Amino acid sequence: MFDETRPIFLQLADALADAILRGAYEEGDQVPSTNELAAFHRINPATAGKGLNELVDRGVLEKRRGLGMFVLPGAKERIGETRQGAFVDQYVKPLLREAAALGISAKQLHTLIEDQAAQEADHDERD
Repeated sequence: MFDETRPIFLQLADALADAILRGAYEEGDQVPSTNELAAFHRINPATAGKGLNELVDRGVLEKRRGLGMFVLPGAKERIGETRQGAFVDQYVKPLLREAAALGISAKQLHTLIEDQAAQEADHDERD
């Protein structure tokens, strides 16, 4: 699951955020403990704790003394907003620059994206 490109605690935090975004954990749900995460991923408990604390800092989880960590109300929306901003920076802006360099108008690009989305939807229905 983890790779060498980024610190493990950030990868763990992003994996938990992804699980929240996709509905594996709902608002108010308890997430696995530091020790459970450490044992499951075979990482140091301090690293797992740092990953959980990263999500506390992001306003996604809250600590309940003696009980554990729980998903905060609005966490899914916060994660989505953050990822949407990153998506624009990582994919949309470079796409628009490349399209402009190729002489593809915004309208043409929109049509290309809609056509590709339709093809993907057809492919998914067949699978």
